[in-house]
Amino acid sequence: MASGSPAAILSRGGNSLLLLLTVGRPHITVIAALGAFTFGWLLTGRYPWFLTFVVALDWYVVNLINRTVDLREDALNAVSGTGFVSEHRRPFLGWGLFLLFSSFLVVHVVYPALTGMRLLYHLLGASYNWPLFPGKRRLKQIYFWKNNASAFGFILTLFAYPLAVSGWGGKGFPTGITWKSVAVSSTFFFLFELSYEVIYDLRDVRGDALAGVRTYPVVHGERIAVFIIDGLILSSMSVLAFGYGLGWIPWRIFIMIVPPIFQFVFYKRALRRGIRGEDCIRLTWLGVVLIVVYHLWILAGLPGAGL
Repeated sequence: MASGSPAAILSRGGNSLLLLLTVGRPHITVIAALGAFTFGWLLTGRYPWFLTFVVALDWYVVNLINRTVDLREDALNAVSGTGFVSEHRRPFLGWGLFLLFSSFLVVHVVYPALTGMRLLYHLLGASYNWPLFPGKRRLKQIYFWKNNASAFGFILTLFAYPLAVSGWGGKGFPTGITWKSVAVSSTFFFLFELSYEVIYDLRDVRGDALAGVRTYPVVHGERIAVFIIDGLILSSMSVLAFGYGLGWIPWRIFIMIVPPIFQFVFYKRALRRGIRGEDCIRLTWLGVVLIVVYHLWILAGLPGAGL
């Protein structure tokens, strides 16, 4: 067994095991998987267990590869585990690529309709991580497109994946769900997720500036970035209110107006002393908790659990 392989690292236990588990950004992997589980159920009426696993795998792979190529920015931003990733960069990169290519074969057997969407998602991930654009730039380094690319990745995995599996609505939508519901839900989530991205950029402003990553805080400063975050949160809530008022979305989707409120309060409190890495991770795990509570509410049949 190679001393630097993931399996060898795992066998050492202790801090190495903890670092190995955090390399793939589990908070992002988990919230993406639960998001796919939630919107997959809302759009198809069925719990997409295997699809949820696929989404978790896809986000794990993209985040794992991102950690192996973002070493300079992560070091400048003092991201935990960067030295560990740097030391084992090649085995981690190889592990990620192995999971990527082998999963295409397995998933295609179960969900052949999903292959095109997965290919698009991973092409997006590759352009985000690798210098494929003129001037040897990554998508991550291009102003405006950096944040939108990440948000679009969530739209692909949380909305396009389950829709592709269901034949793009060909099998019929659940009661209360139409293509207008899809449009409102995806627009809401796109705006809401963008607000997360800019909050994360506030955390990374120093390293991003030195690495030439043109985020909103880097280009416009913290004050404008906060204005953008507030505008995105308010816009996401307005979209839900507008859609519910017109009868385009049922109550079980409109109730998702609650997480932006929690996020607004949480990030404003953290902003007073300066956004830190642990704040972003806690904010993401807060989203995970709210999704779990949402499903428990539905399963319990409490008020609003129906239409």
